[in-house]
Amino acid sequence: MGQHIRLNTTRMQCIGAYLAKAQGAPKGGLVVVQEIFGVNAHMRDVVDRYAALGYTAIAPAFFDHVESDVQLGYDEAGFARGRELVGEIGFDLALDDVASAAEAISSAGRIGCVGYCWGGTVALLAAIRLGMPAVSYYGARNTAFLDRAPKAPVQFHFGERDASIPPEAVARHREALPDAEVYTYPAGHAFNRDVDPRAYDAASAKLALERAISFFDRHLAEP
Repeated sequence: MGQHIRLNTTRMQCIGAYLAKAQGAPKGGLVVVQEIFGVNAHMRDVVDRYAALGYTAIAPAFFDHVESDVQLGYDEAGFARGRELVGEIGFDLALDDVASAAEAISSAGRIGCVGYCWGGTVALLAAIRLGMPAVSYYGARNTAFLDRAPKAPVQFHFGERDASIPPEAVARHREALPDAEVYTYPAGHAFNRDVDPRAYDAASAKLALERAISFFDRHLAEP
């Protein structure tokens, strides 16, 4: 369904992106923010799913600023390299790329952001800094930014068995952002990652996606 494109950025360098257009008139657009593993096959499939559900979706390849076409596996080497790369990119550059990606699909209508893990925190920052309605999946780095008021609605998804995000951290989201939607599931971290049987929880992933689409339908698609 999707295609690889080149994306202009605020710097001299272009980066790659994976774009999937909705069939027919789109309900809106979504910038999809990866985990720490790059725009790999799983993230491209996530983009395709959102397009199939009516949203033109784009996943910027943030790591292209450092190394071209990074697609990491879910082994120790992949985790280690992914952590290095997100450390090099940082949130400021990632937010610039989110803004560039949103501009690239602006013809789809209103644009939101959805992110996973590291991308979950980027999505929260997109609501805070860019005013984009955002859905944040298990963003372990979110708590550093909960003292800042989002400029757009936010929805959060967490696994109740996620060792990287204890119940106290989830409670802090509810306390700091009482107007936000905060959902928990009987699952661990990365429960949406259906290519990883150690993490995937089908029932939780299905319910979270239904809630995410309902959120975007309300905040992007409805007049």
